Amino acid sequence: MKPYQQIKISESGEPLVAIPLERFAVESPHPYVKLGADYGGVNPYYLRLGVVKALVTAQNYLEQLSPGGKILIFDAYRPVAVQQFMVDYTFAQVLQERGLRKENLSEPESQAIWQEVYQLWAIPSLDPAMPPPHATGAAVDVTLVDEEGKIVEMGSEIDELSPRSQPLFYAQDSSSEGKKYHANRELLHQVMLKAGFQRHLGEWWHFSLGDQMWAWLHEQANPGDNFVARYGRVAESG
Repeated sequence: MKPYQQIKISESGEPLVAIPLERFAVESPHPYVKLGADYGGVNPYYLRLGVVKALVTAQNYLEQLSPGGKILIFDAYRPVAVQQFMVDYTFAQVLQERGLRKENLSEPESQAIWQEVYQLWAIPSLDPAMPPPHATGAAVDVTLVDEEGKIVEMGSEIDELSPRSQPLFYAQDSSSEGKKYHANRELLHQVMLKAGFQRHLGEWWHFSLGDQMWAWLHEQANPGDNFVARYGRVAESG
């Protein structure tokens, strides 16, 4: 169990609604669909109504600070089955990159790799008390594009399994590139925070509003206050 999963959920019943993609930049086809993930006919570019409204607000803030810039929606609502697919995919990628074979791993070696994977990915749990953040429709992975439509450099790829994914990785970097990466990450953070989102402590691209992680991050910033999540796992048909 991760710390944020201890937060209670009081489900609001707010619906998933389509993100108005014309207001944003978007990858097409969806990055995980390209890898083979099956969304079961569900559109991944959906979020809870209140989260979509906040995302539009964040885009409006960005336009004030960086005219012509857009928030790029990398991933939004993610069914648990897709969460499982990406967890398994990442594990297989780690093995491939290290020249390892699953059947040759000892149990401690296998567990060590799974621990690395779960530093990045939430466990694809069906427990209603511990939903993966994206399965709630309250978490979104985003980056920025400039006025020319080019992806803004952040110093690491989204979903990169490395220390560079830490939001403040470049905070003390005195090089010109490091300063640029940090400034770009801070711009993204600024517009999302102002719209009500909270940033994942280990992923510069992951923001949430209304889920357990969001509530837990608020509690860390406001000791003594008891925050409750208003979005649990979205019921999946089939």
